[in-house]
Amino acid sequence: MTDASTSAATPALTSEIRDRVAVLTLNRPDKLNAIGAPVLDALEAELDRLRDDDRVRALVIAGAGRAFSAGADLDEIDRCTGPYDFRAFVHRMTDVYDQVQEFPKPSVAAIHGFAFGGGLELSLACDLRVAGRGARLGVPEMKLGVLPGAAGTQRLPRLIPPGIAKQMILTGEPLGAERAHAVGLVNALAPDDNVLAAARELAGLLAAGAPRALAAGKQLVDRGPGMDLAAGIAYERETVSVLFSTQDREEGLKAFKERRPPRFTGR
Repeated sequence: MTDASTSAATPALTSEIRDRVAVLTLNRPDKLNAIGAPVLDALEAELDRLRDDDRVRALVIAGAGRAFSAGADLDEIDRCTGPYDFRAFVHRMTDVYDQVQEFPKPSVAAIHGFAFGGGLELSLACDLRVAGRGARLGVPEMKLGVLPGAAGTQRLPRLIPPGIAKQMILTGEPLGAERAHAVGLVNALAPDDNVLAAARELAGLLAAGAPRALAAGKQLVDRGPGMDLAAGIAYERETVSVLFSTQDREEGLKAFKERRPPRFTGR
């Protein structure tokens, strides 16, 4: 077990590695895991540390206590003296969330209780989401007279139908987990007391894949929609051609013929 934080006594984030999966847990349960500088600094540092750690092939991001995250730290927002301060605050959030999305190893958000505002936006930066059946997911900023500022207005409509994204953003009303699953915001549902275990299990399936193919697959899906179809197909063709020369491709074919699980090494 390792901790990443600005305070050894009260870590803002904890990190545990087990079975090739790193679980990063937002650790401010007394503030419903509000996301501000301590969490962002710790998350960025841990992503940097795990990027080249061969023991880790997938991430789970979870929250301690009774919720995934209530969103951005309102105390920090209250200290913003004007739009430039606030812009710096949300810029920092989006920078770190971009690092989550661009992390070369796949990630799963384990959502229990609720994920609101900046908390939901953090989960949107993950590749996949598992939610407890009683969880609620939303961007309530409209009720405060503002809008999501950490890519919520951009990632939501790329993930779910635009009409439903508009409903969430313009009303500020959350979706229940069942509805979120039905529209594709959540990949899997789990009992409320078993969300982390279910997210670990899904991350374990991801971790069993070939590391280079996993990283390439993330890039293809994330970047492809920004290209026209012909360019996207060409990008895919070049990517899989490179993967064909890897040792993992050879191991995958050999394991298939021998009817055994492959032992991928990332080479």
